[in-house]
Amino acid sequence: MQKPLIAIVGRPNVGKSMLFNRIAGRRLSIVEDTPGVTRDRVYASSDWNGRSFDLVDTGGIEPQGGGEILLFMREQAQIAIDMSDVIVLVCDITTGVTASDDEVASMLLRSKKPVVLAVNKCDGTGAGNPDIYEFYSLGLGDPIPVSAVHGHGTGDLLDECVKLFPQNPDGDDAEEDERVSVAIIGKPNAGKSSLLNRILGETRVIVSETAGTTRDAVDALFENETGKYLFIDTAGIRRKSRVDNRIEKYSVLRAQMAIERCNVCVIMIDAAEGVTEQDTKVAGMAHEAGRACIIAVNKWDLIEKQTHTTERTHEAVRRDLSFMAYAPIIFISAKTGQRVDRLFELINYVANQASMRITTGALNGVLADAMARQQPPTDKGRRLKIYYITQTGIRPPSFVCFCNDAELFHFSYKRYLENQIRAVYGLEGTPIRIIIRQKGDENR
Repeated sequence: MQKPLIAIVGRPNVGKSMLFNRIAGRRLSIVEDTPGVTRDRVYASSDWNGRSFDLVDTGGIEPQGGGEILLFMREQAQIAIDMSDVIVLVCDITTGVTASDDEVASMLLRSKKPVVLAVNKCDGTGAGNPDIYEFYSLGLGDPIPVSAVHGHGTGDLLDECVKLFPQNPDGDDAEEDERVSVAIIGKPNAGKSSLLNRILGETRVIVSETAGTTRDAVDALFENETGKYLFIDTAGIRRKSRVDNRIEKYSVLRAQMAIERCNVCVIMIDAAEGVTEQDTKVAGMAHEAGRACIIAVNKWDLIEKQTHTTERTHEAVRRDLSFMAYAPIIFISAKTGQRVDRLFELINYVANQASMRITTGALNGVLADAMARQQPPTDKGRRLKIYYITQTGIRPPSFVCFCNDAELFHFSYKRYLENQIRAVYGLEGTPIRIIIRQKGDENR
């Protein structure tokens, strides 16, 4: 059964993201003293007194004001409100009740959802701040003084939220093991958010022509006939020279964290631009992390097709991302939905390949055949002897080779063995790790 969802809402710069991070117990939402830093909905799981729940942070609601980004932020907050079981309205005691607070409170009352009022920045200890009584005017019941910076009052806030959760007699164990977690990564404006919105069928993350609109990594649960998935849309990864402020640095870090916690990376390439230097760095991050990968060439609907256009583009991508020869390439259009359904089959396929286990006996059969075809190298009269190979891990598949002298094990022969293992077992879409151990290292 789905866990209860708490939505944290409020006008900009009242401390919603800091409170979100405090409750989540880790830094997931970007915190910066700048209104409008959180633009999308950011999710986390947490628990309190034995009750598990999901938490969603939203961009600040500006009831008035124009601009494309502000409109999107209002829409995102409204979607979060509609999906939630309990809403936490965050206000700022240092500014008192503002006209925006009144309008947001009226919007929440119209939603008919349970609302808990949190008055943030009550950082002092001892006697309560009398200014808190002003917040009764919002008509949302007793205001709860909290300090997102120090953690004061968050326990009282969560006690109140848990009281308002819907009853769940079956418990709320999440079926996380069945889900394939997928990080959608790439440089800014490659179409990552458009792909996620196409998959989910809702305006889940902000899509704008402005590069770098998505700043946080955003999680979305999805299920269809092919399986259960957790999609992580990430901020576009920029070149370091372009990372000119702290917010952008946090976004790059968030993308790296998304790669670390996913099973499969979908690397988005802009078909019109081809593989850029930045694309190779993004792909390199996923490769180094050992994640199963799919290369999705997006905006294929905008490409004027001629004879062998697909083949030429395929060869160019293979050439420019030569270190990822194992990764399947798919040509998609997030805008029109072209081949997006096929993406699920590929995600399942590469996830299974990355989880493959091969018995030691079978591996050593491959090793014997490989050495018979091509003798191990020699150096100054000494020949490399490989005693045996065994698998030590999955995601990525990792193997240990024991030999007489690790220095004789040239990288080219290591690559040859990797190719022989792939020739027999496939292991498409996943990098392989081969670790060399010298005789006598077995007990290390």
